[in-house]
Amino acid sequence: MKTYATQLKYAAVITGAFALAAPANADTLRLLTWGGYAPENVIEKFEAETGHTVEVTLSNNEEMIAKLRATGGGGFDLAQPSQDRIAGPQAEFGIYKPIDLSKIDESQFIPSMLMATKANTTVGDEIYGVPHVWGTSGLVLDTAKAGMVKDYTDLCAPEVSGNVSYRLRRPTLIGFAFAMGMDPFAAYGDEQAYTEMMEEVEAKLKDCKPNVKAYWSGGDELMNLLRSGEVVAAMAWDTGGWKLNDDNADITFVAPASGALGWIDTFVLPAKGRADDAAYDWINFVMQPEVSAMITDSVGNFTASQGADEYVSDALKAKYQASFPPEAVDNIKWYPPVPAGLEVIEGAVLDRVKAAN
Repeated sequence: MKTYATQLKYAAVITGAFALAAPANADTLRLLTWGGYAPENVIEKFEAETGHTVEVTLSNNEEMIAKLRATGGGGFDLAQPSQDRIAGPQAEFGIYKPIDLSKIDESQFIPSMLMATKANTTVGDEIYGVPHVWGTSGLVLDTAKAGMVKDYTDLCAPEVSGNVSYRLRRPTLIGFAFAMGMDPFAAYGDEQAYTEMMEEVEAKLKDCKPNVKAYWSGGDELMNLLRSGEVVAAMAWDTGGWKLNDDNADITFVAPASGALGWIDTFVLPAKGRADDAAYDWINFVMQPEVSAMITDSVGNFTASQGADEYVSDALKAKYQASFPPEAVDNIKWYPPVPAGLEVIEGAVLDRVKAAN
């Protein structure tokens, strides 16, 4: 889950100094990113080892796209939008330049995440993004009371009737569709097929209403419901489940059998960036497992760095590895770009579910 701090609506600049023995080709890297993705200790280490200077501007998806649109892809050398915010803006505005994969150490990435991001950021024959920080939504359970819940549709089981919570938002529609044996992402290109699929999910969610204690809208609301025991099974974010686990060892995040739903924030090169070498150096540097663990400590989410979980704190490593064995990581369903028109279909379904008796 992206915390509130990572969704800042302002820009802040952090500038480091050149190392004393900076190489002749050292450049200033102008990085447009989220809060916590470029912590000060990582910047200092990078500058000391490469001689590059780093200037960080904090932003969010909407602001990143707006800034790059306004300049035609200028002003920054590396940016970090989510993977579903790349293909569309690139096709429409041409604000990125292709990634030169020969300059990236692909062995440092978790293969399934790298493959998914390449596919979701391809425009024409070019790839425009590689993965960095990621997170998921899935199941947060009191395992002592709801251990039989293995997938989203198990939230409708009689064993947890009256003690369930999820949001009336699109992730719930997507998750239920996958758990019902459908592939909503594969239907993104067929509006009629997607409508029919959502109608099946709508019927399921209406049948499931007696199980729902509350449709949560804010993270604090859900956390309180789970802490109090009013809710024993919910659809929520991985980091929320791990936070609750600190207070109650029975509560944790569980990757659903049909796959957790994942977001990935990427690395992209703005079209008019002028320090590509520094950008590639930064990508290769922060994807080292030891360095990626420093970023996880800063932001709370894991990265696509292969093996980085071995370098985080023992407590967080234990939670992550319990929630995400390798097969669960490979089964994550990564959000692709949403075609125009689907949100209208989803909104109508959610309104009808909310209004149903």
